[in-house]
Amino acid sequence: MAFPTIGATEGIIVLVVILIVFGVGKLPQVGGALGKGIREFRKGKTGLLELTTEEDEDEEEETPKNKKKTTKKLTEGKTKTKQS
Repeated sequence: MAFPTIGATEGIIVLVVILIVFGVGKLPQVGGALGKGIREFRKGKTGLLELTTEEDEDEEEETPKNKKKTTKKLTEGKTKTKQS
C-alpha cells in the first residue's frame, strides 16, 4: 500500500499550522533543531551502513579460508585412505 504524496497545497497548510503553533520567533530554533536531528540521523545511517559493509567483507574473507581448509582436510583424508 503506497502512501500518497504531499502536494503544494498540503505543504502550505502544514507550514501555516507550524507558524501558528510555534510562532515566528521560535521558528528558527525549531528549524535548527530539526536540521540537527536530520544530520544526526544521516550520520547514524552512514555509520551503520559502513559497519554492515565491514562485516560483509569480513565474512567474505573468512569463507574462502574455511573452504581451503576443508578441501585440504578432504585431500588428506583421501591420501590416508589410499595409504591404508
